[in-house]
Amino acid sequence: MNEIDALANKLAPHYSHFDVANRLLFTGHSHQAWPDVAREGQLEYFDVCARDVDNKWEASFEKTEILRNYLRDFYDDPDGLYCREESTHVLFVSWMSSLDLKNKPKIVTTDGEFHSLFRQLKRMEEEGLEMAEVPVHPDESFGERIIDEMDERTSAVMLSRVYFQSSFINTHLTEIAAAARDKGIPVMIDDYHGTNVVPLSIREAGLEDCFILIGGYKYLQWGEANCFLRFPKNCNYRPAITGWFAAFNSLDKPRTGGPVEYDDGNQRFASGTYDPSSQFRAAKVVEFFREEGLTPQVLRKQYKAQVGLLRERFLSKKFDQSVIRLTHEEPLEQNGGFLSLTSPKARDIRAKLMDNGVYTDARGEILRFGPAPYIITTQIEHAMDKLEKVVREI
Repeated sequence: MNEIDALANKLAPHYSHFDVANRLLFTGHSHQAWPDVAREGQLEYFDVCARDVDNKWEASFEKTEILRNYLRDFYDDPDGLYCREESTHVLFVSWMSSLDLKNKPKIVTTDGEFHSLFRQLKRMEEEGLEMAEVPVHPDESFGERIIDEMDERTSAVMLSRVYFQSSFINTHLTEIAAAARDKGIPVMIDDYHGTNVVPLSIREAGLEDCFILIGGYKYLQWGEANCFLRFPKNCNYRPAITGWFAAFNSLDKPRTGGPVEYDDGNQRFASGTYDPSSQFRAAKVVEFFREEGLTPQVLRKQYKAQVGLLRERFLSKKFDQSVIRLTHEEPLEQNGGFLSLTSPKARDIRAKLMDNGVYTDARGEILRFGPAPYIITTQIEHAMDKLEKVVREI
């Protein structure tokens, strides 16, 4: 038995509710299946609410701390702080509101960002924000071109570690962070497609003073409403858009005419009351991952092997490249957790694949095949056979 199947066959029985063994689920880059224990977490939350009523919050905060500790381990980041929120957008907007955009109206970013950054920045550009959108290709000069855009009017640099369309890994973060540090410019890294699939030691990479957006919807298998903003321990930002959970520890202090206070802990960028059921679900998944030995290294090895096999099977079909082709042909070491294909008929192909029982997704001309640790080789082969059939028919 090959290494892909050894791990996948071990894991699949634990995903019986999602029936992963009998379905071709290739939206792992967007929504992975949840292990069965996630359901236990949802039920546990109801029981805690029924028992403790408003005293449920202590148990809820404990679950969130389990998630924080998992992320600290993944990022080799014992001193980092992790603010929890329902979405990365809430965290991003809160963080943006900390910046001196009036006197430094320039944001340096890329043309490869997901909608959560791109849409908000474009809308703010309509209101006077200046956006320097640097093309991610050619990659050889990318770091230099980002650094060249940094000047005294720059409030922040915002960019991804793994690009959501191409699955291409940005390997220039260390040099970009160093240059930004010299100029006193903060760096925000969107790592939604990096967490749990491409290992990263924040300490070794020299990113201790960077801010990192993290989402649990994809490779973490935590589902919705489990997002975090990683920020440095000495951060003293004062977001203008702020909720009462950002000063939870000082609620009993008398109101004065002084400045708005912020807690020194993890919740500096928090909003308000939320539904903690997602944390109970995710905490069960964390426990499951640890029990199954799904370390960053094990997960990276599985994703590389699966994406490599997807790519190999795709190339063996010898598709007409004017119809569908690899988005990039860089080595697997520079590819994240999904295979990106480019086609002018990407959306039609995606719809036809769905009709044939293959779950994928499309963004414009990009078709994405995202495996997950429980996907076996024959499922990969069947998915590529279905793709060949669909492309032939279109």
